Amino acid sequence: MLVQFRTISNLCRKCKTALDEEPEPEPQPVAAPEPIHHGIPTGNGHLQVALAIRNLRQRSGLSQRQLALRMKVPRTYVSKIENEKATPTLSSLERLATALEVSLPELINGGCSREREIRELMADEFIAELIPLVSKLNGMQWSSLLTQVRDLATRPRRTS
Repeated sequence: MLVQFRTISNLCRKCKTALDEEPEPEPQPVAAPEPIHHGIPTGNGHLQVALAIRNLRQRSGLSQRQLALRMKVPRTYVSKIENEKATPTLSSLERLATALEVSLPELINGGCSREREIRELMADEFIAELIPLVSKLNGMQWSSLLTQVRDLATRPRRTS
């Protein structure tokens, strides 16, 4: 155990500060809560992007390792981005968007444009009429309907 003996001037021999006085703690700024939009804070751009990337990755069912493989970067880089220890460059954001199969604006907005696309799709008359009927189908009927719709969409159309 080290003991510091008092000097005649009552100052520390190294830093020359008073030994009896405890330094006043510096006031810590209190952060105001950030506004939240769709579960993503909107005040700090870096935090918003980090959370958006994590949300989109999890929504896609990808692990950090899988996302990193798609981006051709180390897994630790994805972790650092999500934990705000690294700020992605524009090229990294583009690779992230490609790997997550979203547009760059959608990546930055945390997938909010998909919600808009869903609302627009739900506004379509055909889809709106189809939705209540689909919920009444059993698994086999649902699968059959889906197969038929795929066939109709991919089959070349006959012209008269």
